[in-house]
Amino acid sequence: MSKAKLSQDESLSFKINYQLLPKEANQLDLYFSIPTDMGINANTLNEVDYFNANIKSHSAYYSEQLHLPLVRSRFISQSKGQKSDYRVNLNLFCYQIRIALDADVKDMLKLKQADEFYPAAIELVEQSARLLVKLRRYTPPDNKLKSYFQNADNYLSWHTEQAFLKLLARGPKSSEFSRERSTVVDFCKQESEYREKLSYNSQVTLDDPNRITNKMRLLERLIEYGVVFNKETTNLGANLKRLARGGVTAVIMAFVMYLVLNARSNFEEITVALIALLGVIYGLRETFKDDLTQWAWRQIQKGRPKWRNKFKNSVNDATVCTQTIWLEHIKKKEIPDDVDKLLKKRGRQNRQEANFLHFCAKNQVHVNEFLPGYEEVQQRITFNMSSFARYLKKGAGKLYSLEGHKVSKNSVERRYQINLVMRFKAKDEVQLERYKLTMNRSEIVAIEQMKD
Repeated sequence: MSKAKLSQDESLSFKINYQLLPKEANQLDLYFSIPTDMGINANTLNEVDYFNANIKSHSAYYSEQLHLPLVRSRFISQSKGQKSDYRVNLNLFCYQIRIALDADVKDMLKLKQADEFYPAAIELVEQSARLLVKLRRYTPPDNKLKSYFQNADNYLSWHTEQAFLKLLARGPKSSEFSRERSTVVDFCKQESEYREKLSYNSQVTLDDPNRITNKMRLLERLIEYGVVFNKETTNLGANLKRLARGGVTAVIMAFVMYLVLNARSNFEEITVALIALLGVIYGLRETFKDDLTQWAWRQIQKGRPKWRNKFKNSVNDATVCTQTIWLEHIKKKEIPDDVDKLLKKRGRQNRQEANFLHFCAKNQVHVNEFLPGYEEVQQRITFNMSSFARYLKKGAGKLYSLEGHKVSKNSVERRYQINLVMRFKAKDEVQLERYKLTMNRSEIVAIEQMKD
């Protein structure tokens, strides 16, 4: 069974990755235990708004053997195979290098000590250089295939250079590691000279930061062709919501007509009292109509899936997999027993009144086999917590301590902890883990997996 992996993404977001095989199905459940003092509940956090703005799903082909797609692309080009097969295999190789490089750079920027940072940077330079050499070892003779290769080579060279320049700009500075820093700088210069030698980009484009950036964004989308799936999101409750609204309106109108007819029968002619009574009746209808519609819709929608993501192959537009999604506020009694037991293992000092938010994604692969050269599908779900952060109090304070005969003062910030239980089920096996997510108004400070 493939396992789901939860990790921090950006400063205020985290992501979950997992893989799927042909015809495989799995289910991911997340239970957020949110302390009541954070002020996040069904009244302040709308599930639909949060999903549309802060939950993103991504699906793409994946191969554990990084070099296999490159080897296959060369075989196809030499044996005059399908040009589309060459392109998608080459794209998969480049795409996986880009993802791996971005992840390594992000992890390295967490190293704040120069004696840890620079040796790791040198190792990453050596790994990147070897991968680029492997890519450039063979250039296809066919002009059409050569254009695919040049686009991939141009983008990967530029992206690699940008990644290391970002690493140097944001990493720790130290004169003791000037030699290591020069090695990274020389590698960036080599890649820039390589692209200039092959005339990959015109001088006009290079002189304009906007033009070169936009060109590379275009090339980035080109190397995602055949690898990253196109996503179509469907709102599953649209027709049901119309039916609920119509049903509530029919009931209210029937009740209003009953009151109107009764009022007319009690008044022999139109009077000021009759007009006032009719005004009150119609006013009450408008007052309670929206509230009753919303209440009825919540009762009907409870426990039902709200969205479905359909992931299609960009080559042949065939549906590869679907993802059905639930998101709703729940009560404590609705939490499954195994999740509740895990939450109860918290220390007594950490147990506090909480509101609960449940996210569920059921995934299903519909094809019997993937395109040649592909082994698995990797899905990534990203959660942005900025909607949570805006409800938090700044709460900065001071901590005083005694050092000898002097009193020192330190600034402290207010932090909040969300307990998050991840339940991942695949092939009758269940992965159950609890995480402690510590955050303030500006960032997620730490995500810790608890060894319960």
